[in-house]
Amino acid sequence: MGRCRLHYAWLIVIVTFVTLITTAGFRATPGVLIVPLQQEFGWSRGTISLAISLGLVLYGLAAPFSAALMERFGVRRVMLVALATIATGASLTTVMNASWQLDLLWGVVVGSATGAVAVPLAATVANRWFETRRGFVTGILTASNASGQMIFLPALAWLATSYGWRYASVAVAVVAMVLVFPIVALVFRDRPQSIGLQPFGATEPVEAPERPKQPFRPAIDGLLLGVRSRTFWLLSGTFFICGLSTNGLIGTHLIPAAIDHHMTAVAGASLLALMGLFDVIGTTCSGWLTDRLDPRRLLAWYYALRGLAVIGLPYAFGSGYALVAFAVFYGLDWIATVPPTVALTADTFGRERVGIVFGWIFASHQLGAAFAAWAAGASRGWFGTYTYAFVSAGLLCLLAAGLSLRISVRAPVPELAVATS
Repeated sequence: MGRCRLHYAWLIVIVTFVTLITTAGFRATPGVLIVPLQQEFGWSRGTISLAISLGLVLYGLAAPFSAALMERFGVRRVMLVALATIATGASLTTVMNASWQLDLLWGVVVGSATGAVAVPLAATVANRWFETRRGFVTGILTASNASGQMIFLPALAWLATSYGWRYASVAVAVVAMVLVFPIVALVFRDRPQSIGLQPFGATEPVEAPERPKQPFRPAIDGLLLGVRSRTFWLLSGTFFICGLSTNGLIGTHLIPAAIDHHMTAVAGASLLALMGLFDVIGTTCSGWLTDRLDPRRLLAWYYALRGLAVIGLPYAFGSGYALVAFAVFYGLDWIATVPPTVALTADTFGRERVGIVFGWIFASHQLGAAFAAWAAGASRGWFGTYTYAFVSAGLLCLLAAGLSLRISVRAPVPELAVATS
């Protein structure tokens, strides 16, 4: 049955993909709101970027704890609570009138909730439901992050431009509760064993581990396990730069940078959408390559090519053709780093711990994103241009390429001698 073409695992992939698409769109929404909020309330880009940075930090820090909650209470329950929280936070932003409320709602509430259904969810699903093709599945699910911006950002930008930014916030809440919540509630299952199946491709029975009695203990254990490993620090360091150069910089500030160059918000969002289209291709191919090639060398290539692209971005704004070329080239590399990073995490720490340990590595990704979201907004205020932010991020990507080659592949790190009760 593990090789049946209609294995339930593929339906789980579809539901997870839809969930990740929408939550990625929710997380990227503040990039559309920067200029409208600036115009209505008079807040500086630095003030608005601070709220976005806070959201990105909590988006990352929520990941390992949500992964631990998934181990204790089940993936479906955590997903449903997160979706309801996102809808609540987005709805309340329509009545805010102070910057601290933006920090609280888009930063704390929406940031934490989207972190509960972020990239680590893809790692958890791929490793629970698949014995084979895990890299390919991770690539598909990771690509949903860019698919979300491809689908939602142009529409949200159009809503914000045509009707006001509050309509964009309401749209986020409606999609979360009316579309995604029922699908997850009706279709999603925590493990194949819970419905009498084995993971796709399994040639022998795979036992489901017991649920830990202390929900946050696995998250702390995962961190303690990671900090003892040189590979963990190298993956965390490179992923910090990954987040800095994607979500934090391009995802947050490309639309304002496009407006600085006399483009419309919709045109800037369309560039992000084009990146999302090609990232679906790039990240899916990256998953396929991860199953076949050395993931360390893949990471080195991805970071090096991304660095060159970001360095060249300031000079591309003068030409529509150059911007399209950047969007295509950068899009192919947008989140292609995730499948090899997940593979190296699983190889080093074991499949059952990959969700939590990768959650901590992903937290470093979001710390990098948060730093870039704030720093790029601040440097734009200081220098009147984003050029310094783009070039600095590109140089750091070249550094990440070198660090990737220093990662070693070893036997899985042994389990900590800590009880789960």
